Amino acid sequence: MFRNKEIRMLLLTMSSFSLIAVITALVISRETAWIIMVTAAVLITCSILYTRYRYREIAKLSSYLREITSGNYSLDVRDNEEGELSILKNDIYKVTLMLSEQRSLLQEDKIKLTNAISDISHQLKTPLTSMTVMADLLSDPDLDRSKRIEFVRNISIQLDRIGWLISALLKFSKIDAGTVQFKKERIKVSELIQKSIEPVLVPMDIKEQRLLINGEDSTFFLGDLNWTSEAIINILKNGVEHTPAGGEITISYAENVLFTEIIISDNGKGIPKDEIPHLFKRFFKGKQASEDSVGIGLALAQSIITSQNGTIDVKSELGAGTEFQIKFYKQRI
Repeated sequence: MFRNKEIRMLLLTMSSFSLIAVITALVISRETAWIIMVTAAVLITCSILYTRYRYREIAKLSSYLREITSGNYSLDVRDNEEGELSILKNDIYKVTLMLSEQRSLLQEDKIKLTNAISDISHQLKTPLTSMTVMADLLSDPDLDRSKRIEFVRNISIQLDRIGWLISALLKFSKIDAGTVQFKKERIKVSELIQKSIEPVLVPMDIKEQRLLINGEDSTFFLGDLNWTSEAIINILKNGVEHTPAGGEITISYAENVLFTEIIISDNGKGIPKDEIPHLFKRFFKGKQASEDSVGIGLALAQSIITSQNGTIDVKSELGAGTEFQIKFYKQRI
């Protein structure tokens, strides 16, 4: 404590004034001088003790902060007393809790990143292995022409699959990082539906599936046309894949004072109840999923919709079809 220059200056000043007061009092009487000297000594002693107490408390706080910097967030420095030190302790404790929460979030992010890298490696390994085998077979000069054409076609399909996977993962990473600036434009739902059905018309035509669209042309929602279209396309692709030839896919939409609702339903295979809670998890593949499925389309759709103040729910029954219910709320919920 006495190594502090400010404390030494304070004691020197107090002692000097006390000495002057005692010398001045001697002119009056010795008794007055003694009273002033004892009073000054008591005041200086109390000041030293109080300052020492404050320094001990500050030293405790310094030790507490060192514990925090070493990663120990379990200490509780709070007290229920009044005063500046108590306020400082409580504020430090609040910062400690915040740091602890941020550390937990960082740990979770690391785990998610590790799992994502593992999943991506697994998803890329299968098509890469397949292409490597087919490329080796293509190097055989005696390979049958029909087989050569088949292998080239399969390699092209696998390359398209890898390209789509990388594109979807890049979109995911942008959404997760918060770098996507979703537009908030007043968009006709009919325009959104027309844009979304274009990529699935050919697959539906091949499977002779019917598409029914019901809704008022005046229905609007606030959102980003391109990103929302991406979400709807992924849901429609899922419906086309799991609806048999000659099946039916219905898109209906409506608007009320609270939200704009889009319902996409099919009369396909349906989804088992135990799979529904996991349906929007990344890389989740149900038992009825095709071999080409990577389990990322519905997860991407959910991220896009929820990022625009929306929700997506699913109802399904085996053998009776599936219904996706999308709501875009007009006020933040």
